[in-house]
Amino acid sequence: RGDPLSERARHCAIVEFQMSHRKFERPRHGNMGFLPRKRADRMRGRIRKFPDDDASQACHLTAFMCYKAGMTHIVRDLELPGSKMHKKEIVEAVTVLECPPMIVVGLVGYATTPRGLRCLTTVWAQHLPDQFKRRYYKNWAASKKKAFTKYAASLMEEKGKKAYEKDIAKIKKYASVVRVVAIGQVNLCKIGQKKAHIMEVQINGGSIADKVEFGLKLFESAIPVDTVFNPSEVVDSLAITKGHGFEGVIARWGVTRLPRKTHKGLRKVACIGAWHPSRVGYTVPRAGQDGFHHRVMANKKIYKIGKSAEVDKGNARCETDLTDKVITPMGGFPKYGIVNQDYMLIKGTIQGPIKRVITLRKALRVRTSKSYTEQINVKFIDTSSKWGHGKFQTSEEKEKFMGPTKRSILRNLAKEQKEQEK
Repeated sequence: RGDPLSERARHCAIVEFQMSHRKFERPRHGNMGFLPRKRADRMRGRIRKFPDDDASQACHLTAFMCYKAGMTHIVRDLELPGSKMHKKEIVEAVTVLECPPMIVVGLVGYATTPRGLRCLTTVWAQHLPDQFKRRYYKNWAASKKKAFTKYAASLMEEKGKKAYEKDIAKIKKYASVVRVVAIGQVNLCKIGQKKAHIMEVQINGGSIADKVEFGLKLFESAIPVDTVFNPSEVVDSLAITKGHGFEGVIARWGVTRLPRKTHKGLRKVACIGAWHPSRVGYTVPRAGQDGFHHRVMANKKIYKIGKSAEVDKGNARCETDLTDKVITPMGGFPKYGIVNQDYMLIKGTIQGPIKRVITLRKALRVRTSKSYTEQINVKFIDTSSKWGHGKFQTSEEKEKFMGPTKRSILRNLAKEQKEQEK
């Protein structure tokens, strides 16, 4: 008992028993489900699957194209029985999407085969807008602008009309899926683009003949967003994420940095594989393209659908905020500008940078929980400046609080002079 060696051994045993050790396992960094991490092929979100068709419903469209303007916040009452915040006001971030009406320019019929859908035929409208024809040219200004001129001329002749009716009859007889070809009027958004985005939108509901008649009635007509979606509805967002260029493994995969004293840098992967097999495996994090990937965000809730500022001068007015104000904040949305067309408020964030085209689709997986079926009633929409710490909701409110400025006085004088001249 008095031996110092035995005392030391007992002390070491106690210390060893109390010591812990590092983990032997951990989840991997990064998701293998999104390989390869390369740039998307197209700028627009592509719909690979539409919602299942239900013939008992009325004919309706299942998707729409919008453009991302920016973000703001709203105030609403939470309707969630059982929650401590039930019947209380909450503040939530929302994304503002500008939704100019889409124009239907064609109709496509697909037949089901053992290898998937096969296109039967396509029927086009007679009068097609220039923004749609621009998509067929590399240089519109230098071109002869002859796209679809022969097709439009043939519809004026008896032979062309018979071929047109024959194609429609073929779709009605053999097609199992009917889609319209629609374009987004990007030129109305004032984001510096004239060439329209084109997409196919599936028609669900009714019989095949009903679908065809429904699609033909939409030819050359503008489709507002409130005819496709409703407030408080849940939708899926398909878009291309914001691009970040060539990035290293720390930013691209989220791996842990090496210790400070590591030789030749620490923002690396220490071991990229064994000696054999003598190659780098596909699961090993490597540097490369980050961002500008095609992604789907499921079940995004629509909080509000508003009319354009040309139709409703107070399209951001709510039941508790009766101020006649538009959805565009003071100073405009940063990097976007003014929202003049119909708009939509979506809960939370949407993938992609400002001005990116966003494809909205009716939700594939219908949710029945309270948060998804809740009816949203927006009480207040913030329209203060997004360039800094905005304090005022409208320019009139700012002028009333701050007093007249030199610019406002000169503006009023100019208005009075114009009125006197008239």
